[in-house]
Amino acid sequence: MSSSLVAYDDSDPEAETEKTEVPSTSSRQTSLPSSSVKPVQCFAPGSLRTKSTYEMQPTENTDNFGISIVCEDLPEHYAPNNNTDLTSPYCRKAYSSHAALCVPYKNYEQTSSSSRNSGNGTSQKRVHKDSPTTIKGIRPYIPKRLRQESSSTCGKKESDPGESSNCDVKQDVSGEQTVRKISEIIKPYLGSKYKLTEIPKSLVFHMFKHSSPVNEIQWCPVREQSHMLLSASMDKTIKIWNAVDTGCCLKTFSCHSCAVRAAQWSSCGQRILSGGFDSMLHLTDVETGKQIFSSKNEFRISALKFHPTDSNIFVCGGFSPEVKAWDIRTCKVTRVYKAAVQQTLDILFLTEGKEFLTSTDAVSRDSADRTIIAWDFQSAAKISNQIFHERYTCPSLALHPRESVFVAQTNGNYMALFSSQRPYRINKKKRYEGHKVEGFAVCCEFSPDGTLLVTGSSDGKVFFYNYHTARIIRTLSAHKEACVSAKFHPVLPSLLATCDWTGEIKIWQ
Repeated sequence: MSSSLVAYDDSDPEAETEKTEVPSTSSRQTSLPSSSVKPVQCFAPGSLRTKSTYEMQPTENTDNFGISIVCEDLPEHYAPNNNTDLTSPYCRKAYSSHAALCVPYKNYEQTSSSSRNSGNGTSQKRVHKDSPTTIKGIRPYIPKRLRQESSSTCGKKESDPGESSNCDVKQDVSGEQTVRKISEIIKPYLGSKYKLTEIPKSLVFHMFKHSSPVNEIQWCPVREQSHMLLSASMDKTIKIWNAVDTGCCLKTFSCHSCAVRAAQWSSCGQRILSGGFDSMLHLTDVETGKQIFSSKNEFRISALKFHPTDSNIFVCGGFSPEVKAWDIRTCKVTRVYKAAVQQTLDILFLTEGKEFLTSTDAVSRDSADRTIIAWDFQSAAKISNQIFHERYTCPSLALHPRESVFVAQTNGNYMALFSSQRPYRINKKKRYEGHKVEGFAVCCEFSPDGTLLVTGSSDGKVFFYNYHTARIIRTLSAHKEACVSAKFHPVLPSLLATCDWTGEIKIWQ
């Protein structure tokens, strides 16, 4: 049968145009006129006040007749959360009534695939341009390798006077009493060699500005500035004293947020390296208080030492089985020394810095290996861990200035003598005993000429031993609480600095 071609007057012209919407084969190569391109406004779901403009553009395909829809100005608040797909509404079809139906991207894929599969339907090509607006609350993914590299590098900042890279410095003494002034008492001794060490007898200065126990004291290694004494305390501060002329505090550095466990002068006497229980490492300029080096460590720091021949390298250890070697120039860890221990108590470099020793807390009931471990500095290889076989920890190590020996302070209330050459044998004929340690981190030290060995004691006394005979020469009642450190002056032959568990520092001569 044939269909009727009669058009009635009451027929709907819009319905008739919809029926004749499918073009013929000969008319598929025609293009849309420029006047037929009109912007269509559609509203995003959930917001009636925000408009999104979509422009209908003709495609340049000569085979298929399609409509290109370009999405512009996507509303920012229409961005979905992270659990949904980042889609944009698309206009499916433009009607003569200028109304647009918006569907999400998943429905768009279904409709586009169905239109392509249909034989008589129109194949429409839709091109979507992403909105340049950034979605708030979404952070880019950072690979694990880059995260590890950023955590290993130090938090070094540019030297800005307003930046937080500067340490809080309190100038306690002004005027002529600066840190670079050469003491008149030291000047006569600068041109001559160190004389025989004399045992101090009288108290010269009593300094008590620390409010918590003092963990470390050290004289400046530069002979011309050796009037300065460094002290690190549990009250989170580092102080520099004029301990030769006046006994006054010159500067106070507040770089750490927790107790400062270890601090040391650099070989040039212009910088101070410090580490504490806040897991931070700081290298501070003495003059300006500016932090030249600053880094967050993975563990709390209890010991650190500069390399004896390279002042740009230092080694630190603490509450971790690892000991790390840092390079100040690159602010990176150069070597890692691993041992099956929980804490490093002290670090001691041997001659020329090719080897170093670490004392640990690895003491068990039936074994005492790993109490003192010898390391090769370059290869990070473990040379020996069978050095000290008695079941006592060693909180302090000290190297003899002239002979190839070192001593280890033990919690057995004695000091043991060892050879600093391989295989680091213990001297069973000498034992320096008479003082008390009792769990305190009591330090010991040789005199600059190597004839005396001095140590503090948990009862507040200072013991002087003869190095050759291991006998007690004299006992000095220095403090009421535990005396944790005693240091000989590097230039003046009879000057001694001591500190105790209450925060007091005393100078004896």
